[in-house]
Amino acid sequence: MPKKIPLHIAIIMDGNATWAKKNKLPKIKGYEKGIERLKETVSESLKSGIKILTVYAFSTENWKRPSYEINNLFKLMERFLDKESNFFIKQGIKINIIGTLDRFPEKLKEKIINLVRTTEGFDKLVLNIALGYGGRAEIVRAAKNIARDVEAQKLNLNNLNENIFSGYLYTAGLRDPDLLIRTSGKLRLSNFLLWQISYTELYFASKTWPDFSKKDFAKAITEYKKRDRKFGQ
Repeated sequence: MPKKIPLHIAIIMDGNATWAKKNKLPKIKGYEKGIERLKETVSESLKSGIKILTVYAFSTENWKRPSYEINNLFKLMERFLDKESNFFIKQGIKINIIGTLDRFPEKLKEKIINLVRTTEGFDKLVLNIALGYGGRAEIVRAAKNIARDVEAQKLNLNNLNENIFSGYLYTAGLRDPDLLIRTSGKLRLSNFLLWQISYTELYFASKTWPDFSKKDFAKAITEYKKRDRKFGQ
């Protein structure tokens, strides 16, 4: 009997700057190539029957980068939304943002929110884009909201369990990732989905994200199918 495909794949899209340096190009060119790879991966996910794709696009730690680099990334995001929003709409892809957009430029924030609202009822694929996201910050946010609900007597602390806690996360109502892919040879999680990946299968690829082709994506899925997931049993 053939093994099931991973219904939820999470990706740490690492190595854009490394790719640009290797090809003697400005760093922003690496991110442009990375966005092209993301669109290709979304298309492959649709073809493969994957239901949820979660990608790490901008972390809380990324705010420490030089301001000119952050501004270039924001401009790139704007251009991407202007060019590709119709692609997501036509393909029936629901866009979710996990993280906080509080510090994002107003114009970019407005475009993101509009796309989220427009695609709210779609169900071909859920694309979670992590922006202003950090795993620890997400857990702290959940704990604070739980404390508020306990104080307001909306939640009995004695009833709190893992399922209820999960409902306070950005990914509430979604299955946990079956497979996490990280590119560029780094063997760490970088503060990504720390609660959700407790039993996720991990796949580390040596290629940078811009070089991670649809064949490499298929290879990761094939590797996943070979694994025996016991969830501690």
